[in-house]
Amino acid sequence: MTVESTRAGFAAVIGAPNAGKSTLTNRLVGAKVSIVTQKVQTTRFPVRGVAMSGNCQIVLVDTPGIFAPRRRLDRAMVRAAWGGTEDADIIVHLVDAAAEMAVNAGEGKAQDKRARIDVDSIVDGLKAAGKTAVLALNKIDGLKRENLLAIAQRLFESGVYSEVFMISAATGAGVEDLMARLVLAMPQGPWFYPEDQTADLPVRLLAAEITREKIYLRVHEELPYSAAVETTSFEERKDGAARIEQTIYVERESQRPIVLGKNGQTLKWIGQKSREELTELLGRTVHLFLTVKVDESWADKREFYGDVGLDFDV
Repeated sequence: MTVESTRAGFAAVIGAPNAGKSTLTNRLVGAKVSIVTQKVQTTRFPVRGVAMSGNCQIVLVDTPGIFAPRRRLDRAMVRAAWGGTEDADIIVHLVDAAAEMAVNAGEGKAQDKRARIDVDSIVDGLKAAGKTAVLALNKIDGLKRENLLAIAQRLFESGVYSEVFMISAATGAGVEDLMARLVLAMPQGPWFYPEDQTADLPVRLLAAEITREKIYLRVHEELPYSAAVETTSFEERKDGAARIEQTIYVERESQRPIVLGKNGQTLKWIGQKSREELTELLGRTVHLFLTVKVDESWADKREFYGDVGLDFDV
């Protein structure tokens, strides 16, 4: 395939926390490249997923949710999210249509109302930057068309959108149409990555993200955003296996027993699920060793930010 016949570019996926950005990125790529949990704000830094469509390569930048930041980590994530849009060939603003509809009907929960505020702040941010985005209304399953049109109209009046797509990232409904639009936005040129590569993420970081996802899946009710995972050792063994050591950091001593569980059963489950997924992703045997440490200030340490590509000085 000649360079003249290939296309490649960047598509930034932005939105409020829990809008479904990681689910959409994984759907477009056709593989898991970003962690997905029921907790909001689980993506902490821009993750690049590589989607292929015919002769076109789309590098999807799955950004952290954009919301009102309260602490250093929040500010760094929001800056990273906006940074992901700077060199993008197209921006997709993903909006939780179900949350919008609930607010419109006067039935929105606190999370839905926060999502509305975050959506409006993104609109203001796009205006301020002079950027135009494609609006993608997500989670449309079971919603009436007239309600969806009302949401689209409210947002379109801002003047920052070129068009709207109604999709379900979870089921795939409408995603093919969105993919076709992304293809049209990609400039002619060589691919950035090999055809079979699905993500641009260092393996040590990927391993840490997978374990962090398992923590949230298992203890999402008891543990807020107070956990971080660091891959402290990644060793290639002579037999082809990988030996991985990771440290799970929590902020308070009272959180350590939550991660450990009774007789260590919760940590064992986290380790087993993470090891199974890593084995499948890496295509080899994985020996995973987890340690839980208490560090009240992990979210204020410069080295943590550099490791995940966030700006400490925000």
